[in-house]
Amino acid sequence: MKKVLVTGGAGFIGSNFLHYVLAHRDYGLCNLDALTYAGNLENLRSIEDDERYRFFKADIADAEAVDETLRQAKPDCIVHLAAESHVDRSVQDARPFVTTNLLGTQVLIDAAMRHGVERFVHVSTDEVYGSLGPEGRFSEDSPIQPNSPYSASKAGSDFLVRAAHHTHGFDTRITRCSNNYGPYQFPEKLIPLMVANAMDGEPLPVYGDGQNVRDWIHVEDHCRGILTVLEDGVAGEVYNLGGNAERSNIDVVRRLLELVGKGEELIRFVKDRPGHDQRYAIDGAKVERELGFTPNWTFEDGLAATVQWYRDNAEWTARVRSGAYQGYYEEQYGHLGSQ
Repeated sequence: MKKVLVTGGAGFIGSNFLHYVLAHRDYGLCNLDALTYAGNLENLRSIEDDERYRFFKADIADAEAVDETLRQAKPDCIVHLAAESHVDRSVQDARPFVTTNLLGTQVLIDAAMRHGVERFVHVSTDEVYGSLGPEGRFSEDSPIQPNSPYSASKAGSDFLVRAAHHTHGFDTRITRCSNNYGPYQFPEKLIPLMVANAMDGEPLPVYGDGQNVRDWIHVEDHCRGILTVLEDGVAGEVYNLGGNAERSNIDVVRRLLELVGKGEELIRFVKDRPGHDQRYAIDGAKVERELGFTPNWTFEDGLAATVQWYRDNAEWTARVRSGAYQGYYEEQYGHLGSQ
C-alpha cells in the first residue's frame, strides 16, 4: 500500500483531501499538522479510527520533529499543504508566513530527500501571479508577481520546490489553485464568514466596493486535482487548478444572502485592505490537456451545497468561532503527546 504524508491535514483543504483519498484509494495516510488556529482535528473525527490513517503533531519548521515524523511514517510521497494562508494576517505580521511557508518548506524538502521520499507535491496558490486586469487568465507561464506578504511567502516556497527538482533531481510537482470553498473552511475566509454572519443576522463586511473578482473551485474538485497531479503529473511541472467560476465578491455575497434567506441590508462596505489584488482567473488548459482534469462542480451547485453544509453543521461553526475546537486534541490525543 502506498503511504502518503499530508502536511496541514487538519486544515480546510487538508482535511478534505484526507477524506477524499480514503474514500477513493487504498493508501496509507499520515497527517502532520502543528494545530495552529486553523487546524481542527474535529474535521477528521470520522476517520480517526481508520487503520489507514495516523496523526502526527509537529511543526514543519521544526527540523528535528519533521525528521522523526518521517522516520516513523516512512512515506512514499508527500503532499505539502501546511501553510499560513490568510492574507489579512500576513498584512498584520509577515513573520509567521516566512517561518512556516519558506523555512518550513525547505525543512520538509531536506527531510524528504534524506528519507528517500519518491515524490513531493507542493500545493500553492494563484495569488503568486499577482493581479490581472479585466481580460486574460493566469497560465503556468505567467510571471510571478506576488503583492501581499502571504503570496510572496508562497512564491518563495514555490521557488524552493522548483530548485529542489532542478538542483537535486527530486521529483517535485507544484499545483496552483484558485479560491477554494466547501465544508470545514475556517470562518474568517469570505464564504464561511458571510454564511455564518448571515445566519446569525450579523453585518457582512465587504472590502472596498466588492468588485474584486476571484475564480472559485469547490474543495472536492481541488482535492481530486491534487490527487491527479500526485499520481499522473510530471516531475518538475506546474499545474494550475481552477474552477471556471469567476465572480465578483459582491455577487458572491448577494447570492449567499439569497441562499440563507436574508436581505442585502446586512452588507457593510469597509475600508479595502492594503494591496488587495483586483482579479484572479485560472487557465486550466494544461492540466486538462495533459492529465484530463476538469472541475465537476458548478459554482451554483457547489455554493448551495456549501451553505447547506453550514446549516447542517452549525455546531461545528459555533465551536470554531468560540475556540472550543482547540481542546479536541487534548481530549483525543493528549495522553499520547506528539506521535
